[in-house]
Amino acid sequence: MELKQEENGKKRVRKRIAAGVLAGILAVAGGIGIKAALDHKNAALETARLERNRENLAKAAEAESEKIMDYSVESGIRVFETIKKRPAMVDLPEEHSENFITIESCLVDNRTSNISLEFSTEGIPKSDDDYYYLFALRAYMDGVNQDMTPSHVEYKAENTKMMFSHHFGMVSGMLYKYVVAVKEDGRYVVVSNPCYVTNPEEIAVYKSNGESPSSKKGLLVAPDKIQSSELEDLGVKHAAYNIQMSRILELSEDSEYPPVSYTYNGKDYLFDGQVMAEYDMVFSTLTEKGIEITAILLNDVSATYPEMIHPLARSGIGNAPYYAFNAAEEEGMDYLAAITTFLSERYSGKANGRGVIANWVIGNEINARKQWNYMRQVDLETYVREYVKAFRICYSSIKSVNSACRVYIPLDQQWNNNAGSTGNYNAKDILDEFNRQIRKEGNIDWGLAIHPYNVPLDSPYIWKDSVHVQESEETPMVTMANIDVVTDYLQQEEFLTADGEVRSVILSELGYTSLQGEELQAAAIVYAYKKTEENPHIDSVLFSRQTDAEEEMEDGLALGINHLDGTPKYVYKVFKYMDTPEEKKYTDFAKEIIGISEWF
Repeated sequence: MELKQEENGKKRVRKRIAAGVLAGILAVAGGIGIKAALDHKNAALETARLERNRENLAKAAEAESEKIMDYSVESGIRVFETIKKRPAMVDLPEEHSENFITIESCLVDNRTSNISLEFSTEGIPKSDDDYYYLFALRAYMDGVNQDMTPSHVEYKAENTKMMFSHHFGMVSGMLYKYVVAVKEDGRYVVVSNPCYVTNPEEIAVYKSNGESPSSKKGLLVAPDKIQSSELEDLGVKHAAYNIQMSRILELSEDSEYPPVSYTYNGKDYLFDGQVMAEYDMVFSTLTEKGIEITAILLNDVSATYPEMIHPLARSGIGNAPYYAFNAAEEEGMDYLAAITTFLSERYSGKANGRGVIANWVIGNEINARKQWNYMRQVDLETYVREYVKAFRICYSSIKSVNSACRVYIPLDQQWNNNAGSTGNYNAKDILDEFNRQIRKEGNIDWGLAIHPYNVPLDSPYIWKDSVHVQESEETPMVTMANIDVVTDYLQQEEFLTADGEVRSVILSELGYTSLQGEELQAAAIVYAYKKTEENPHIDSVLFSRQTDAEEEMEDGLALGINHLDGTPKYVYKVFKYMDTPEEKKYTDFAKEIIGISEWF
């Protein structure tokens, strides 16, 4: 019955529409017809023609009314369906409300240089009003203070895009993390995880570091030999050089080298002129020689700048050579950002004449907490979080200046060696947690700088079986015998870059002692280089070192390819030719020592 009544109602509507359309058409047609009849003095014939037209037009009007009615009904249904699909208003969970919103992307728009943040939800959160509030937090900040002013306000929807400036006053938006909040009972409640800009390279002035090196062969260079012809003779294509924070910050009293002034984010900084002159010479010389430079940033103690040391590390000053970077406090974070921005600006672009740094390693073997990245012992998540804060500052500062640079986290060979019992951390655990935190707050193109020294450290016998070196991701140690464990591990989907690529890996420190025989040292270096060459995911190997170091020799490590007095060891010519067409002549001796007939 209801369906019949509804159908009758539709017919009545159709008839009204048809009548209206017909009346309009007849009025026009009738006028035209009368005029034509008067003109041709044949009213009878015209009247007959009009009658036929009336019948045809009536049929057309009826058909048109049916179309109009069908369209109206269809439109009404679509509106009704849209209303039904409208996202439901949902209550925020009592716990973990920061997971309510999923941030899909946080990117610099390459057309406008504004930041675009996109996010989605399943349902719209109930709150005091109809808006989302965006807050920009510095890296050291752990949450939103209620007296903060939102950076941006947007009407609530399931899929939302916010666009805003990439500067906040004098401070670059690359140094902020962003959270979304709603108002509940008059208070801001965060409903998203923090997210950093993941493509700071979009605003970079420098886009290239020149041609890629023709070889993976590198060396920790001796400062006193940089201006000699030895590096060219050896065919070195990669060089590592340490940059210590204290050397930059502690000002020399030598009037010949006045401090270098630098203004960053509205603040003035002074850096040691003599040290900067040294770096200018080193990096410009290496660049002129066609050698790609890897700079290693080391956070040693500066007496006049204690804010560079993480607050959880200050109680241990004097216990280690290097300490955790401080991105947990505003002043320490500002200094770290200023230094890394200053250095990347100074050493980008060949035209500046000071040289080009292509790779930056942030710290040294950070899993070795007690020795190389001192901080009071804390749980793994906290330890890594404090490093990630500093790494983000360095990464964003460097990449926003030079998009071609690569930035690395450094780990040693203690992959899964129960390091916790010694007060350190397993490299694998650090890597897993670092990757988890980076992905959670915005995936970036970090790389891995690993030091796969042999086990034990003073043995050059890489190829000998060891219970510590296994072909498994659970191996206690990683050496050049099983370095593929690391590159295989990084091929897992969760470790890939945002573009689905395997991350860059460099062997930024690796060496073998000659104290058990110079030919044995040479065989170990050839073995390590052959392993590097055949692994497509390793970009370079930087052997330590060009010349023996006296302090290392006291520990049984004569790692140089030259003796302390600068004279060459047996490995010198082997190193020189091992990546050339003449390599067979200089490397075949190693097969007999290793006990193989062919390389890998």
